[in-house]
Amino acid sequence: MHTITIKKEGILLSKTVLAFEAHGVLNPAVIKEHGLIHLFYRAVAKGNFSTIGYCQLYSPLKIKKRFNSPILVPEFDYEKHGIEDPRIVKIEDLFYLTYTAYDGINALGALATSQDLKTWEKQGIIVPEIIYEEFMILSDKNKSHQDKYNRFNEFQISHNENDKNVFLWNKDFVFFPRKINGKLCFFHRIRPDIQIVVGIENLHDLTKEFWINYFLHFKDYIVLSPKYDHEISYIGNGCPPIETEKGWLIIYHGVHNSIAGYIYSACAALLDLENPQKEIARLPYALFTPEEKWELIGEVNNVCFPTGTVVDHDTLYIYYGAADERIAVVSLSVSELLDELIKYKETV
Repeated sequence: MHTITIKKEGILLSKTVLAFEAHGVLNPAVIKEHGLIHLFYRAVAKGNFSTIGYCQLYSPLKIKKRFNSPILVPEFDYEKHGIEDPRIVKIEDLFYLTYTAYDGINALGALATSQDLKTWEKQGIIVPEIIYEEFMILSDKNKSHQDKYNRFNEFQISHNENDKNVFLWNKDFVFFPRKINGKLCFFHRIRPDIQIVVGIENLHDLTKEFWINYFLHFKDYIVLSPKYDHEISYIGNGCPPIETEKGWLIIYHGVHNSIAGYIYSACAALLDLENPQKEIARLPYALFTPEEKWELIGEVNNVCFPTGTVVDHDTLYIYYGAADERIAVVSLSVSELLDELIKYKETV
């Protein structure tokens, strides 16, 4: 079934003896600007404490320089236990670096912005801080998804039953790299599906009232749900969407349970360019899966977790966290992938 040629280019970055990244480097945000490729990667210190490290590349596989200290560190209570899993896009003249802010209990999507990739201004948590019970009450009319959301999110209630600030985890927060119909759009992920926010003028639109209305119509904003065996447990956003003539190319992660535990694979789908809530096509098999030693064994075994891409002519380079301990790269043909995806076009 698999007709796409995937080249595993191998490990790009490994952990070092430096304290801030001694336990792992993974899940990088990647962007090409002024001929250089910038990697903002999750660096893990002792105690699973994460910051953002920085590395610069001459070309997709050739390192130019790597900083020996993090460029973004926790400053506020909402991120006091770590800044995790960044993604980056440039919208007009501003860089948007999204990440998971972890305070030791809650994992929520947050944002930092920059005009030069050097100085960053933190905008705080962007996704709603909503307790699990409130989410279920607001989305109660959508009975069809109630059971699966219960199954994947009820564990959060048991963190501390007396703590009212235990929020619904909301991770994998990723902006589209341009405005659509003049409006900002982004993905976020409440397990087990991927959800989308469309049509906001600016971040100030994301009021409490906005989110209440959003959850009242929650089912309308589920853009991708687990469908095939390789992603049947849950899915999550991966790399920022890539604009192609056939639609938005979405590289995401899919998870399925096995005797060896959860297995994380890279997956691919296409969404409509002007209406990204509409799925056009999806590969019925994983784009690539853990096979190499560096993907099978690490801090978390059996993980390929894609978070960044570079397109060079017809070659797509996908940067991913391998076994939650190192950063690796695969390359493939964009046109070959699109041609394969179109074979599985949704029929309405």
